[in-house]
Amino acid sequence: MFTGLIEEVGEVTSVTRKGNSAQITVNASKILKSTKIGDSISTNGVCLTITEKTPNTFTVDVMPETMNRSNLKNFKYGSKVNLERALRVGDRLDGHMVSGHVDGLGKIANYRKEDNAVWITIEADKSLLKYIIEKGSIAIDGTSLTVAYVDDRSFKVSIIPHTGEATTLLDKKIGDEVNLECDMVGKYIEKFMKFEKNKSEEPKSNLNEDFLRQNGFI
Repeated sequence: MFTGLIEEVGEVTSVTRKGNSAQITVNASKILKSTKIGDSISTNGVCLTITEKTPNTFTVDVMPETMNRSNLKNFKYGSKVNLERALRVGDRLDGHMVSGHVDGLGKIANYRKEDNAVWITIEADKSLLKYIIEKGSIAIDGTSLTVAYVDDRSFKVSIIPHTGEATTLLDKKIGDEVNLECDMVGKYIEKFMKFEKNKSEEPKSNLNEDFLRQNGFI
């Protein structure tokens, strides 16, 4: 579990592809000081497990499902990535609860400067937009942000200078893909409502006291 507050921007030093999977090595410093093999690292918002570690790098294995659902498939030597260590019990939760399980991809559609902030417009599929609400939380490449606007094609966030400097969000170009993780509350509610709807549509049994009496069982 993560908070969406990026601790460091790392740099990809190696991508070894094996069919639809990959082994990725990232250069970092801050996040390596208190991590070990087996620990989870949010890499552009994707929860990955450290399999190898040196004083300056960590390596992760990425399965085909993760490659298909995220922008990790676009990684190459020199790619910049947002990094965050897993949340520790007792830490302050300054962002929002981020699982590191990407729901899908969005696409950078526009940047617009407004005083000290930058508005970013991101286009996304309707299957994702239904979970995104104005003033709700969204994780973009692992960065916890507040949705300022949403319609049936896109949503917008506004980022302050610190977020721009501490993440990769302003380094991207128009058309670049970003990983999106929607607030999990909406998904749980949808699942519960579907379950209740299916339950109410189940055919009712004719096996009752009147049926048993009419057929001589009681």
